[in-house]
Amino acid sequence: MKILSNESRNSRKGPEEWFTGAAWIEEIVTAEAPARVRVVRVWFEPRARTAWHTHPLGQTLHVLAGVGRVQLKGRPAQEIRPGDTVWIAPGEVHWHGAAPGQTMVHLAIHEANDRGVQVEWLDHVTDQEYDAPLG
Repeated sequence: MKILSNESRNSRKGPEEWFTGAAWIEEIVTAEAPARVRVVRVWFEPRARTAWHTHPLGQTLHVLAGVGRVQLKGRPAQEIRPGDTVWIAPGEVHWHGAAPGQTMVHLAIHEANDRGVQVEWLDHVTDQEYDAPLG
């Protein structure tokens, strides 16, 4: 067992290659092998969002605060709120972030595959894609 104190965690601004707008990432846990799970807490400013991306073993999002959006490529974005949990299957191209005029905080939970890959980053979500009507 290992207890990670709140004081031991570092927050860092999300890289521009991964995000549009300001987002902050706080590592909750990255398990040591043979476990493969990684959990991060991500705080998004209004309209901030990830780039399109995939996860080889899927991803779970759990909204802690605020109002957000999540979208699978080819489908309309959906609104997400505190207490909502989203399962994104392996290989599904998607993005997630805060709604206009709202912040959003979620836990992101995913695993690395046998090659250590947790995520594949793709193109940024355009303003036109972000502003499209919700489904």
